[in-house]
Amino acid sequence: MRGYGKGQAPAFVHLHVHSAYSLLRGVCRPEDLVARAAEEGMPALALTDWGNLYAAVRFYRAAKEAGIRPLLGVQLPLLEGSGNHRGPRQDPPAIVLLAESETGYRRLLQLVSRAHDRVEEPAIPWEEAAERPEGLLLLTGGREGPVDRALAGGDPDAARRWMARFVEHFGAERVFVELQDDGSPRSALGHYRLAALAREFGAAPVATADVHYLSPGDARLAEVVRAVRLGETLGRSPERAGEVRYFASSEEMARRFAHLPEALSRTVEVSERCRVELSLGRLLLPSFDVPPGMTAEEWLRQLCERGVEERFGVPVGRWGREYRERLEKELDIIARMGFADYFLIVWDFMRFSHERGIATGPGRGSAAGSLVAYLLRITDVDPVRHGLLFERFLNPERVSMPDIDIDFEYERRWEVIDYVSRRYGRDRVAQIITFGTMAAKAAIRDAGRVMGLPPSLIDRVAKMIPNALGITLDQALAEQPALAQQYERDERVRTLIDAARGIEGLPRHTSTHAAGVVIAPSALTDYVPVQRAADGGVVTQYDMASLEAVGLLKMDFLGLRTLSIIERTRELASRRLGRPAVIDENFRDAETYALLSRGDTDGCFQLESAGVKQVLRELKPNQFEDLVAVISLYRPGPMEQIEEFIRAKHGQSPVHYPHEDLRPILEDTYGIIVYQEQIMQIASRMAGFTLGQADVLRRAVGKKKREVLLEQRDAFVSGCVARGYDETLAREVYDLIVRFADYGFNRSHAVAYAVLSWRTAYLKAHYPAEFLASLLTAAMTSTDKVAQYVEDACRRGIEVLPPSIQESEGEFIVTSDGAIRFALGAVKHVGVAAVQAILEAREKGPFRSLEDFLARVDHRACHRRTVEALIRAGAFDGFGQSRRWLLNRLDHLGGAASGVQLGLFDETALAPAEDLPDDEGEKIRDEKELMGVTFTGARVYIRLPKGSGRRELANLRDVLARHPGTWTVRLYEPDRRQVRELDGRWRVRGSPELVREVEALLGPGSIVYHLT
Repeated sequence: MRGYGKGQAPAFVHLHVHSAYSLLRGVCRPEDLVARAAEEGMPALALTDWGNLYAAVRFYRAAKEAGIRPLLGVQLPLLEGSGNHRGPRQDPPAIVLLAESETGYRRLLQLVSRAHDRVEEPAIPWEEAAERPEGLLLLTGGREGPVDRALAGGDPDAARRWMARFVEHFGAERVFVELQDDGSPRSALGHYRLAALAREFGAAPVATADVHYLSPGDARLAEVVRAVRLGETLGRSPERAGEVRYFASSEEMARRFAHLPEALSRTVEVSERCRVELSLGRLLLPSFDVPPGMTAEEWLRQLCERGVEERFGVPVGRWGREYRERLEKELDIIARMGFADYFLIVWDFMRFSHERGIATGPGRGSAAGSLVAYLLRITDVDPVRHGLLFERFLNPERVSMPDIDIDFEYERRWEVIDYVSRRYGRDRVAQIITFGTMAAKAAIRDAGRVMGLPPSLIDRVAKMIPNALGITLDQALAEQPALAQQYERDERVRTLIDAARGIEGLPRHTSTHAAGVVIAPSALTDYVPVQRAADGGVVTQYDMASLEAVGLLKMDFLGLRTLSIIERTRELASRRLGRPAVIDENFRDAETYALLSRGDTDGCFQLESAGVKQVLRELKPNQFEDLVAVISLYRPGPMEQIEEFIRAKHGQSPVHYPHEDLRPILEDTYGIIVYQEQIMQIASRMAGFTLGQADVLRRAVGKKKREVLLEQRDAFVSGCVARGYDETLAREVYDLIVRFADYGFNRSHAVAYAVLSWRTAYLKAHYPAEFLASLLTAAMTSTDKVAQYVEDACRRGIEVLPPSIQESEGEFIVTSDGAIRFALGAVKHVGVAAVQAILEAREKGPFRSLEDFLARVDHRACHRRTVEALIRAGAFDGFGQSRRWLLNRLDHLGGAASGVQLGLFDETALAPAEDLPDDEGEKIRDEKELMGVTFTGARVYIRLPKGSGRRELANLRDVLARHPGTWTVRLYEPDRRQVRELDGRWRVRGSPELVREVEALLGPGSIVYHLT
């Protein structure tokens, strides 16, 4: 700590500091603030972000690592009330609270949480802030505090009233009057006035700088950020008058307060009083209510034994030895590590899901390697059967919180989260905060707007930045020569990009993690601050990394649409067939492997990309292990091994094992290390590592730290030599492990996801109409995806029927004869409420006419625009009138929104004089606009075999004549390399029978439908 010796500035500590987590008020990363304090030799540093504690743990850890005492605090806005002075563009008056002790820190958590009960702007009444002030120090807030505001507003009595409140509730010894300096003579006069006020109430003055940015040169950046927050355009001055808010050095602060040195030295005294030590790294697991007289471990064992009978149909005593030993080992590790309650909590909400019919995934991540999780139905993958390792999930050699992430069907995951909230208490359960940061394009648009630059210039520069995830402005300049040229030649572009660089990456707003949920052993505000989300739910103010440091139980409740697709497919198939639609879970079905080998995997989980399809065609999988390998290898890096893997599978290249003892480990992957678990098994087999030690090795080599690599090499080689292996071989195998450490994929995760891939492929192979209908329902909001899956159905000869108000439902359905009926909900401008209103009205009988429809359907839910869309999409075609006639009729009736009582009128008098023919081109355009596909413009392409003559054409015409309809037929003649369209006499109705007859005549794949 600096003292007062010759040549040294008085010691000083910043007590009023904002980071970028003040959200568009500060611009400093917490780590940069700590680094600057360390450079200045300051013994401590406070963080007092505006109305929140978002960065508290991050700041605390950075300060501890730098050897600086972290002071945890907040600048707390006060709700407006008597005596508060606030200008039209000012924030509410705010005080600064610093935690003096752990009691004070916990009080901060509660106060900040309460302030965020108001979603629009965090603030708290003074009366609540003053409750239970133990362990807190109060600073008056400087220029933004109520005392300074009152004095600046010419109301010294109000300033005294505020000081009286502060001292009454906090005590004079814990109240400090902030003195801030903008370098003007007025500041010094104001300091004496504030110091006198402090003495009057027995409080003490303290010097602060209200830091918002690091250096004077950052003032312009701070103004840009402020303008973004307020939606203003920058003024001419780089700083607002009287607001010098950079991280001043101790020397500069000494110059500013040479007239009041005690205000400077008191900052160190205040910092010495703040002694908060956060308990990081502990595990804060909630306890599970077990039956009376039992421990959590005993109840877990009993549930597992029940699971043995449910999963395997035998009691534990008659179970296989390998399984019994595996279960005992896992239960022993779970008990020793204290995680029995954790498993019971997960079991409980999974039980709830299964009882409510909420579909859950087979597993995700390393949790699929646990037999206990399988027996509890947390996962649906037998780890013994698939060779999965428990230590990859829970390693007794490296104590850390287990991490079980669960997939739920997308639409119902909220039911599970709500159950957990009710089960453990809504004050103990919350979702997890995330921070939206300014990406490159957003930074350009924000900076340009506040700088008042022409929108055309801003738009031009923004469009030159590639649409790549996570791209930075520096990367864009390096990758886009045109942008770099503009930067060099155009001063306005250079100014814009430089300003945008300054704000790029800064947190701009809060959001909610897509899946994360945290459960605390008591009220969350005992451990973390919380706030209201925009949807009214509760989220933690600490992000994922901070929550893990605090030690709270975090789980991911992920919504997976694939589960909804699987469940809906089975439901549709069971409804049509009158029996349950069963999936082969033994992974032996030949039709599924044939589909996979064709690469016919649109809509199949993890297998939709063009690249994966090509790999499947070349690999021609015929066993489940092939599917697991494809999922693991088709990633950047491992993709290099795919070609060798395929050649080895087909016997085109020899399989090589580093040693014959490794054959059982590498045989399924043809000698190639594909999985992280294989690295662990090699270390266990050759070097005698326990699987826990082998997991430590796996993690270590993956980090590529030189000293760790050397340390692990020595341990591995010596272990191999001790077990009789040659040292040279040991070194070669270790080098192989290091080489493949980056490539190795988590096998537990791959197996679990391959199960989903298999299930979707099986359903597509055996129930294609139902599967595609379910895909179409899941993709209803994307016209491109709807068109893709409709094309897929047509290629299979599955008829897709247009929407119909008489037969369609809100989702895509399969008719009794195996056709797919287009969904009402997939027509643009037809919302959920309209669909519900139509279906409710239809329950009383089919609609007889447009008038009948308008009279029976609630016009408040199904308004004119909706009815027009349905007519233009063809949903009313069944009445036999043209769409023009129906639209004209709708105009005469005044539309559904008018609520006309049709029974009071002579309907025929209102009808158009005669039917109006439709324009086919207009119908096609309407259908494509509203549905992404066209039934009016549907085409059938038929490929003639080479050498075809009149006889083949005559036979084909006989087939076409048996299927009259409205679809145009186009013939491709390979001999002439041309396509010609048959005239209207040969239009057909698309159907599976047409496909079968044409393919019987001309060969497989000779006919394709197109509805797009």
